[in-house]
Amino acid sequence: MNWKNGLVIVAISATTALASVWGYGKFVENQQAGVQEEGKLPVNYAGFLGSPNNAAVGSIDFTAAATTGTPAVVHIKTRTKAKQISSNQRQQRNPFADMFGDDFGDFFGGPRVQPEQRASGSGVIITEDGYIVTNNHVIDGADEINVTLANKKSYKATLIGQDPNSDLAVIKIEGKSFPYIVYGNSDEAKLGQWVLAIGYPFSLDVTVTAGIISAKARSIDINRRQGANPVESFIQTDAAVNPGNSGGALINTNGELVGINSAIASPTGSYAGYSYAIPVNMVKKIVTDIVKFGTVQRAFIGISYPKENLSDEDKRNLEKELGTVYKEGEGVYITDTPEGGAAASAGLKKGDIITKIQGVAIATGPELQEQVARYKPGDKVTVQYKRAGKENTVTITLKNKAGNTDIVRNSSIIEKLGGELVNLDKKVAAANDVPGGVVVKKVGTGLLSKSRMEDGFVITGINGKEIINVDELKIALANIKSGTIRIDGFYPGFEGRYTYPLQIAEE
Repeated sequence: MNWKNGLVIVAISATTALASVWGYGKFVENQQAGVQEEGKLPVNYAGFLGSPNNAAVGSIDFTAAATTGTPAVVHIKTRTKAKQISSNQRQQRNPFADMFGDDFGDFFGGPRVQPEQRASGSGVIITEDGYIVTNNHVIDGADEINVTLANKKSYKATLIGQDPNSDLAVIKIEGKSFPYIVYGNSDEAKLGQWVLAIGYPFSLDVTVTAGIISAKARSIDINRRQGANPVESFIQTDAAVNPGNSGGALINTNGELVGINSAIASPTGSYAGYSYAIPVNMVKKIVTDIVKFGTVQRAFIGISYPKENLSDEDKRNLEKELGTVYKEGEGVYITDTPEGGAAASAGLKKGDIITKIQGVAIATGPELQEQVARYKPGDKVTVQYKRAGKENTVTITLKNKAGNTDIVRNSSIIEKLGGELVNLDKKVAAANDVPGGVVVKKVGTGLLSKSRMEDGFVITGINGKEIINVDELKIALANIKSGTIRIDGFYPGFEGRYTYPLQIAEE
């Protein structure tokens, strides 16, 4: 072989090697590329070949993921206008009003003024045309929502919908070609995996912190503060998250969204070692419902089950109630199946132990919530359960809170009613011997203002149907187009029940 032949062979070998590297690079790029089509959710491009999350710790480089993620994480600033708040108690005349005005109104049971409030948080752009997911608590009650991108451009945002039970909300800014983060797959997230938290803590510019996933399917009972049917199955990380990070992105080292940062465990209000994110697979379904229907199509399996981390005494009491030995982590023990619920209709009973849903192992209540939250009423799911030590399988048709499979849309009647509506406090409900209700904190200027209803009225029924929270009120009004509706309820602190008829005109 002469030197010319040798050069040819070397050249061919080099060309082949370069082509292989380029071709593999294109293959991986194509595996990871994907566009979340505008307004069409969810889209999941997870499961890519050769995930760098499995690489040695020393070889991990966060620069590519951070560069990809930061342009799509936005700073949200809200403003809530000053407003008068009326007390639910019988108002007394302020004897000093003539001399000093009504600044003592609250002391005498009259209206008081809540000053203007400003707050901030984070959000994640998820489509090219400006849909943004954030936490409900970031935008709840805001009169104005402003969004600033990492490039300092600012936009006024419109609220598309919110879900207090999961602490998620969707807002939108007008425009095109916005940077956005591609959905990952939170089911593939593993303990010890590196993740990055991106947001605007303390109103600083966009900030990136790194940590690992330290736990999954965590429940910290925080959503109960704002939702009547809270859903929690958090990803726990040790990435530093502080006030202002709420609603921001938790991404993996591929730059894919795996969660929405929502809460921290802290005795001081600032980061103390653990933070919590809503899994993206739950986020996708809830966001899709909000965009499509204006409200979440929440499915219920129709069971009661024990809370987490029972004391030894609680375990003994549970064993007496169920007549079986309680083994923590074996599955979700059913303590009740309300009549008419999905589980009861499928034949599940008190004492059964749910071990799998759609083939996914279930060991705790939060894991059960996370799986059920991915479905809508009317969906059929396969449930594996144990009864008297024997494995059984049944197909369950999930239902909504009202006990049927109807699609619930964001009722235009709710909008027509106007007013500020919130769930009745549990202590107030117990004191008035009712299971719940909806407080009309402010009558407003809608249809409610045409009745003789006053601020503080508690709605307990619509057309004879019991109402215990805002979600049930929406369901009760969802299919009403016109006619007369009868609103029943009471005023806390006053005897008797009241009924207000309202005439709804067909458009």
